[in-house]
Amino acid sequence: MCGRITRNSPRETIANEFGVTRFAEVDWHPHYNVAPSQLVETIISVDGEKRLGPMRWGFVSSTAKEPKLAPINARAETLSTSPMFRDAFRRHRCLVVADGFYEWKKNDGRRRTPFFIRLKSGRPFGFAGIWSLKRGEKGTRLATCAIATCPPNDLMEKIHNRMPVILPVGVRDRWLDPAADETELRGLLVPLPDQELEVYEVSSLVNSPRNDSPECVRPVVR
Repeated sequence: MCGRITRNSPRETIANEFGVTRFAEVDWHPHYNVAPSQLVETIISVDGEKRLGPMRWGFVSSTAKEPKLAPINARAETLSTSPMFRDAFRRHRCLVVADGFYEWKKNDGRRRTPFFIRLKSGRPFGFAGIWSLKRGEKGTRLATCAIATCPPNDLMEKIHNRMPVILPVGVRDRWLDPAADETELRGLLVPLPDQELEVYEVSSLVNSPRNDSPECVRPVVR
């Protein structure tokens, strides 16, 4: 699964990396420990224009009666067939922008060790995501999203039995393209190759979402 992410690249870097041409007017601050129910930055394509803006992490379908049921991840294997996600898979795909993510490895007993995962290049990347816009009373609107997960590559398998889908540069536009074929889209939901990622242990600071500083991504030295 994917339960915490970082997003600390400047907006200019994000714009250059993804070809974003339109930004939502929000304050932009680095975040080193983004948790579910908090805002994440996402990219959608509207009439060929890439737009960047915040969504709440936790998917609420447009027809949901209970907004508290908000999954943060969606299994790639059933994304196109799940009653909750299939409409968003067909019509509302997005990139969830990140610089890295955390995963916890189970040890003996209840103790878990946190690890930080990022691209070896250090560049920001996009998770394959789906989103929804729920309209409420008095004209309110709530944009929410979830991150697709898939079986792990060999590197991530040592930590967890799932990993988020990180889309390579060359297929990002296809994921966002409203006209993309569903069979092709399903073929994109695969683990990124081991050699593109680096993983290292971090401190238990990340266990609490109240901690949001560069210390969260500092490697543990033993």
